Amino acid sequence: MRTTRVLSRAGLLAGAALLALAGTAGTASADGSGDAEKSAAPTEAGTSFRTATAIRQDQEATAEASTGDYLYWSFPADIGQRPTVHATVKLPEDAARHGESTWRVDVYDGLRRRQACRFGAQTKTAAQDAAAVELSCTLRTVRALAEPWANDPLPGTYYARLTVTGLKADDLGLPMRAAALVTSNDAGGAQAVDGTLAKPLVPGIGTGTAAQSAEPEDGWASGWWSSRWLWTAGGGVLAALAGIGGHRLTRGSGRPARVPAGI
Repeated sequence: MRTTRVLSRAGLLAGAALLALAGTAGTASADGSGDAEKSAAPTEAGTSFRTATAIRQDQEATAEASTGDYLYWSFPADIGQRPTVHATVKLPEDAARHGESTWRVDVYDGLRRRQACRFGAQTKTAAQDAAAVELSCTLRTVRALAEPWANDPLPGTYYARLTVTGLKADDLGLPMRAAALVTSNDAGGAQAVDGTLAKPLVPGIGTGTAAQSAEPEDGWASGWWSSRWLWTAGGGVLAALAGIGGHRLTRGSGRPARVPAGI
């Protein structure tokens, strides 16, 4: 009976600890979800890093431009996210074109370092009669901290640049329409590291609405919290329960064995 009471009490304490941790995570998620209205999606793009149009994740931006222009958008990426930049180009009428065209989307971090794409079609060639071309670039997971010499993605502002890299000279200047969309997946605690930046990499990029850098709706992550805390706490609780149970089993009942009568 005593063993049962000890294990039951330990189980209740373990359950309470896990519920408290889960509640903390749930509260953080609920606080960040907010019902704030999202601003209207931008209908223009910048022509340089300094004039990049700020967009939020899951917000599709469009722009009317001329073939040959460089189009820039900036977006925020936080710790643990794995952003994917999607770009779509609606090409000019095929009757006005003189051949195929090759398009490319590049992504740069807040230090204007070009980031490699893990997945996606970063470059595509469209036939002369193609109506549109779709590109994508999935970055590596954004880390909380990296060595100064490394090129790892860090939290802060990122830039997406869309342009044509292969084109007949006669097709330069033809009107086109572009769309940009940034989505991301949460890598979770498996990609978490110790440490954090003092501040996200958000450089000053000029003045004006179009030049302001966006940030996550719930603010930048502090870097200390990840789902690893839940797994660590859960493992500690299970280890404690196993230790208590093993101790009680190996200890025995504690009563001396009966001595046969007449000895």
